[in-house]
Amino acid sequence: MTCHFDTLLRDLNLKITPKRRAILDLLAAEKGYASPEELWRKLKLRFSRIGLPTVYRNLDELAAGGVITTILHPDRKLYYYYCGNRNHHHHFVCLSCRRVEELEFCGLAGVEQRVGGRVVSHLLQVNGYCRDCAAAEGRQ
Repeated sequence: MTCHFDTLLRDLNLKITPKRRAILDLLAAEKGYASPEELWRKLKLRFSRIGLPTVYRNLDELAAGGVITTILHPDRKLYYYYCGNRNHHHHFVCLSCRRVEELEFCGLAGVEQRVGGRVVSHLLQVNGYCRDCAAAEGRQ
C-alpha cells in the first residue's frame, strides 16, 4: 500500500515522509473513521517525537488533496477516513460503530437550476445507524 500512497503524495506535490505514510497506513487499516487524537496516540508508539499539531497539519493537507475524507460528526469534532475511491461520491456514516459506506449516488442533479446560479462544489454526508447497530439498539 505504501507505493500507492507514495504516488498519491507525489501527485499532490507533498513530500513523502515516514509520518505521512504512517498516517495513511493507520487510516487505511481502520474499519471506520478516526480522530486526530486517536491517530496521534498510535503514532507515538512508532515515532517518539511527534506532536499533535503535526498530525493535524498532515490530516489537513491530505484532506485538502482529497486523499482522505473529513467526517463531520454531530459531536462537532472532525474525524478522518481513508477512502480509496477517487470518483465523485458521498458517504453514509454510522454514529455507533463508526463504519463508513460509500454512496454512489449524488442526488444533486438539477441543483443549479433550482438555485439559479452556478454550483462549484458541494458536500453530502448521511449520518445514522447502520443496519446492525440499529437492530442492536432497537432503532429500526
